[in-house]
Amino acid sequence: MKLKSIETFTTPDVGFVRVTSEDGAQGWGQVSTYHSDITCQVLHRQVAPWMLGKDTTDLDDLLDLVTEREHKFPGSYLRRAMAGVDTAIWDMRGKVAGKPVAELLGGSAGTLRAYASSMKRDITPKDEAARLVALRDRDGFDAFKVRAGAEVGRDQDEWPGRTEDIIPTMRRAMGDDVALLIDANSCYSPKRAIEVGRILEANGFSHYEEPCPYWELEQTKEVTDALDIDVTGGEQDCDLPTWKRMIDMRAVDIVQPDILYLGGISRTLRVVKMAETAGLPVTPHCANLSMVTLFTMHLMRAIHGAGKYLEFSIEGADYYPWQVGLFTHDPYGIKDGKATVTNEPGWGVDIQPEWLAKSKYQCSGLK
Repeated sequence: MKLKSIETFTTPDVGFVRVTSEDGAQGWGQVSTYHSDITCQVLHRQVAPWMLGKDTTDLDDLLDLVTEREHKFPGSYLRRAMAGVDTAIWDMRGKVAGKPVAELLGGSAGTLRAYASSMKRDITPKDEAARLVALRDRDGFDAFKVRAGAEVGRDQDEWPGRTEDIIPTMRRAMGDDVALLIDANSCYSPKRAIEVGRILEANGFSHYEEPCPYWELEQTKEVTDALDIDVTGGEQDCDLPTWKRMIDMRAVDIVQPDILYLGGISRTLRVVKMAETAGLPVTPHCANLSMVTLFTMHLMRAIHGAGKYLEFSIEGADYYPWQVGLFTHDPYGIKDGKATVTNEPGWGVDIQPEWLAKSKYQCSGLK
């Protein structure tokens, strides 16, 4: 199928993409959240010209063409823009075939164990534990992730002693049968990361995310080599050679590509293949309830080497007001701690018309 038009509907926080083929088939995708309006500008100026009118059958080759033609712009915005077109093409393919994307990828509809992912640092350990216990009892989650340190914090905590407090507090509150994960968001030097890691190991945590500045792979590897706990990372990385280096040097124990930061499903599948060859599990990053978590659900229902659980953001309108009212129906119901991929074609979701009417519209098309 060849693309006739690429349309975007955006706010500063969320940008949806609709592609239309020359025979009238359509699909919905999304660029990455955060400054999505800028990303959509990049899409129309630097991605659409190379994809319109081109055969989308070999999507890997077409995406490589974009990166080659825009070789002077190897960074995140171009990849985030490419992801919008890639994910829309996968939806279009699913709708044409009458199958969910998971099935197109070699998997099937069904359920996924989810971990409840907290984004908050401005919350006391006691209050964090109380709200996560309530979620456990209401929704059946049996795995939870909290935050350590300050975001890119140069070894500083959100406030003194918070990390040393939240680690044992969570274990006491949850008991021994719940999996506990923690995310440092690039906070620590290797020495401090290892100190925190020892506390995590003593309290039975099983996942230690991005302990050092993510761009310092040697620092992360130092922590990985020193600890028994699984050290994880990769969410920010959008460059495939960086991914190859990270995996080849075994900088982490679990890889965490973000589908929308990386450039879409097709490019993420390349990272999945690298990880599979190296024997490393894949637990993708998907930290909000726009379409990125839906994309990740379909991917994880299909790939070999998928990690133990799906990341599932528990933050609502108080934290992410922009994720309210995006869809005509909620695709994110949790039952017994599990999310469900349905048999609906494509991504199985439609964008709320009222949201679209309030967004900024742009269209690139064949002349």
